[in-house]
Amino acid sequence: MSLAIETRVGKKRVVVIPKAIAEAVGLSEGQRIRIRAEDGRVIIEPVRDALWLALHGRKIGYIEAEELEEESLREQEKLASTT
Repeated sequence: MSLAIETRVGKKRVVVIPKAIAEAVGLSEGQRIRIRAEDGRVIIEPVRDALWLALHGRKIGYIEAEELEEESLREQEKLASTT
């Protein structure tokens, strides 16, 4: 999807990202962004942290809750036996 909206640069070079644009790319208040200049253009990209990626990012593997619990118990047993 492509979306373009014109806006103005305010005092101290502040740019307000229009709501439609923010919603289209999943930006929320307080979220970190990366701003770069490239070939005479300003590019603003959301910075995705580990939590966002875990919840919304592309999944590369799947694990069942039972598998996770079994692995957790094995690791706890290892830790208990070394102390």
